[in-house]
Amino acid sequence: MPTTDALTIETPTGTVRATAGPRSNGAIVFELHGAMHGSVHVTGVQHPRRWDQFTAVRACLGPVDAFETTAPDDALPRLSRGRTGYHGSLTRYAADYGDHTEVSVYPPTTAAGNEPTPKTTATLTAVLRACADAVAQRDDLPLILDAARLRKTPGLLRFLSWAAANCDAHAVRCAAQSQAARQELKTAMTLWWTIVQFFTAHPHPVLLPLLVDDYGTLARRLHVLVWEGPYYAERAAEERALSEKYRAEVDSLRAQQQRGRARRRGAQGYPVTKEKV
Repeated sequence: MPTTDALTIETPTGTVRATAGPRSNGAIVFELHGAMHGSVHVTGVQHPRRWDQFTAVRACLGPVDAFETTAPDDALPRLSRGRTGYHGSLTRYAADYGDHTEVSVYPPTTAAGNEPTPKTTATLTAVLRACADAVAQRDDLPLILDAARLRKTPGLLRFLSWAAANCDAHAVRCAAQSQAARQELKTAMTLWWTIVQFFTAHPHPVLLPLLVDDYGTLARRLHVLVWEGPYYAERAAEERALSEKYRAEVDSLRAQQQRGRARRRGAQGYPVTKEKV
């Protein structure tokens, strides 16, 4: 689909016209006119659930990527009849199943951090969605995504490596808590049955509080230990699985880094755009 340079967006507060500027540093900036003034900054970004896959686009209110640079208040978009600037962003990405797309909206706020009215929120979201959709359909989208991958990979590698190690540490702690709970359960169960047998043979009111299910009693602790061991074992398994996911994403990003370097050395172009990367 050819690149779209001008958009007409119908919103609850009126028609907004968005004009795309030239691609610069892997980003497209739309200048807004009509019911809104200001700009929207659109870049490539990783998929929200697969951080090694740069298949999504993110639109931010303002002239810069709000996740990397804070735009000054006077540069934030505003309604044509208002003086308030707005922060916010929207990420557009492919759904896990089917051919449709999903969006994740970072709720817009005023420059002062207040929540805008529902009507204003709907307007801002409509503009962000239209700009993100337009960039997702551009011929040069592969170049935009490649620029995002090149820019973000070093930071992602550091974060994912830390996250994997953190998950490993959590898994070890949870496994130890599970083992301790199972051992304590075995000891407590033996003690409980001993008290039951003693109480059966020699009923005495002093022993009764130990056997009833009440706060702070042995019976209540048994109830807790029964689920505590399996719970921490499940948590440990989840942390190990998450660590494996993060490490797989690290391996994938490093492989993409190597392919990217080889492609740039060979000045290989994308077949659709005929541009070099």
